[in-house]
Amino acid sequence: MAPVRSRRVLETLAKLDLEEKASLLSGLDLWTTKPLPDAGVPSIWMADGPHGVRKAPRGDQVGIGTSLPATCFPTLSALGASFDVDLARRVGRAIGLEARALGVDVVLGPGVNLHRSPLGGRNFEYFSEDPELAGELGAAFVAGLQGEGVGASVKHFAANDQETGRMFVDAVVDERTLRELHLRPFEIVTTRAKPWTVMCAYNRVNGAFASEDAFLLDHVLVRDWGYEGVVVSDWGAVNDRVEGVRAGLHLEMPSSGGVTDREVVDAVRSGALPEAIVDERAAAILELVFRAEEARSAAGVEAPRSRLPDSLRDVNHALGREAAAACSVLVRNEGGLLPLDAGRRRRIALIGRFAKEPRYGGGGSSQMVPARLESALDALRSDPGAHEIDYAEGVDERHESDPALLDEARRVARDADVAVVFVGLPASMEVEGADRRHLDLPASHVALVDAVASVQPDLVVVVVAGAPVRLPFADRASAILVAGLGGQAGGAGVADVLLGRADPGGRLATSWPRRIEDTPCFHQFPGEPREVRYGEGVFVGYRHYDTARIDPLYAFGHGLSYARFEWDDLEVDPTTLQDGERLGISLRVRNVGTCAGSDVIQVYVHDEQSLVPRPEQELRAFAKVSLAAGDETRVRFSLDRRAFAFFDPRVHAFVCEPGGFEIRIARSSRDVVLRSRVVLEVAEMLRPPFDRHTPIRSFLEDERARAALLPIVAKVVKALFGDAGLEAATGNAAGAADSGSFFLELPVGKLVSLSRGAVTREALAALLAAANARDTDARGTHPERVRVGQST
Repeated sequence: MAPVRSRRVLETLAKLDLEEKASLLSGLDLWTTKPLPDAGVPSIWMADGPHGVRKAPRGDQVGIGTSLPATCFPTLSALGASFDVDLARRVGRAIGLEARALGVDVVLGPGVNLHRSPLGGRNFEYFSEDPELAGELGAAFVAGLQGEGVGASVKHFAANDQETGRMFVDAVVDERTLRELHLRPFEIVTTRAKPWTVMCAYNRVNGAFASEDAFLLDHVLVRDWGYEGVVVSDWGAVNDRVEGVRAGLHLEMPSSGGVTDREVVDAVRSGALPEAIVDERAAAILELVFRAEEARSAAGVEAPRSRLPDSLRDVNHALGREAAAACSVLVRNEGGLLPLDAGRRRRIALIGRFAKEPRYGGGGSSQMVPARLESALDALRSDPGAHEIDYAEGVDERHESDPALLDEARRVARDADVAVVFVGLPASMEVEGADRRHLDLPASHVALVDAVASVQPDLVVVVVAGAPVRLPFADRASAILVAGLGGQAGGAGVADVLLGRADPGGRLATSWPRRIEDTPCFHQFPGEPREVRYGEGVFVGYRHYDTARIDPLYAFGHGLSYARFEWDDLEVDPTTLQDGERLGISLRVRNVGTCAGSDVIQVYVHDEQSLVPRPEQELRAFAKVSLAAGDETRVRFSLDRRAFAFFDPRVHAFVCEPGGFEIRIARSSRDVVLRSRVVLEVAEMLRPPFDRHTPIRSFLEDERARAALLPIVAKVVKALFGDAGLEAATGNAAGAADSGSFFLELPVGKLVSLSRGAVTREALAALLAAANARDTDARGTHPERVRVGQST
């Protein structure tokens, strides 16, 4: 059903001729839409902004390195590690406030693609390997952003999980994997947060370019999820403009200089494209630009600024500092080395270029000019605790080893009470347009840690990277803090964590493998020259490691707090889940430590027995709580039946199967603290239609089909097995499921030829009709079908 458009949109559309309507479907320049002044249609400005507003000085400039200064928040891979929905909303709101001040109407973010491989070159722009975590945080980010009257553009739709060949590679993904994993974050964001725009990807998906894929843009996005906003192309992603308009792509960016506008007009005049489709696409764009205009007016914005107000810069820098600490993941803390005791003056050796020259983000379209930049070195030296700080570079400006710098690092470390070494990936190794080739840190960084470890046992390693890296020194460091890419205040956030001013609030949003060979898509990433097969299916990240019993270096969800928490008093109700019921889960969380801190409660669901291969467990809910020492709270969750469902491509729906499920309350995918069992009751399992190729086993497992089949199969069984009869050949339905009989695996259509004339084709048709007669609910659909667009 077509969206209901406002009166202003309909009245404006009625005034436009074909050429004007077609002109609305592409940009004016790099960043703005086309205005139609005579019709009262304004132009709107879009800007990159996954972790801050990157507004170019002019619409005809790319603006990388020259954008207007704005707050650079932690990248989305770092924000994902926060597991903090409220923080994601606050960061989105802060970016919205800056966008509004700078005259930006739509921020091109967030990205909710998955970390399919740790080598994905743009992983730093995406939240997680898990679709629920990515979707929940993405929805919160969008809600915060759009709450300030600035539109979001959720990207890159879909299966855009690598940079190699990204403009043309064909991502070959089965529908179950698409629906359960790669589309799921987009589903959560679009159905809950209602983003103003969705950005299509460059790549192909199962043969069709995402910019002209009717399955993605119409069937899934509009029909299944009810999306009513604008689909905008990634910059330069359009291939066949007419097919894109037909499929559901509204806005082409950047400007084509009018070339594709004329293609659309010609297609309409030749009869190849109905004008009604152009009308609908133009109406959606009018709805967008009028909405942005009204938001501008409501905010009282007179003219865009070229510089943020000092008050906004200060507030958002403080939020960035808080966020950086909340995203930092303490993966190791032997002997409780951290936090560094504020009550005792220490001599701290701070070593590594990233301590003084912070990496605040990744390279490419998200590379912005930060409004301010604060290093860990500056923050530690200015801290009122007044520790004595000695600094050594450790590596040269190209992040290569220098014997003299290594000697200096050893000397500084030897003379200190504790050494803090910053290592990570240089900017050239994490950039849009190129995937990483290995998991390794630069050899110079490993050599630096080795040198310091040889003279200083109290060693803290801070890892600055937007994705997992290999840590050959992991067992030799007393403490390891994964700082991620923490934004412009990332250095100060790390300093706060080191000194105990803030708790390390992060948990790993992506598994850290020991070896690249352990990763689920090792043999299929980045694929062949023009094709990448998602052969790992639904077993991405921890779903693979936990199912295959492969120990990662650090598990998904892992992270330590300075506080100590105890969980108990788990309640799960009901223990038998009937149709339409939600599962309530609650537990008590207590801070039994001596300082304030935060903890992340993760809820996983394990299917005890399934008709299809399923991961060992899947994250279905999470919550972050912050408690003062001695405080406690009760944490509650609610799961609907989607949390227990899998996607069945045979019926193109999420389905539930009856049986037992274990609810696991965990600190990580490998650290389960509490367990409970529930039973899911299913009135009747939604099955694909029976046809002539369906094996006899499937008929015997279904009561109605079994009753229809037995009179027919008895004749064939007697002819094939003589006096042994039906029972000896098949046993009862329960025994048949495990017998492995040749007969049970026969397609039912073979009974016609095997019956020596006793079973006719007409009898087979009657059998199939009887087997496929299903009970339906009032809507005409099976009660155990979970609607594709339904979110938990």
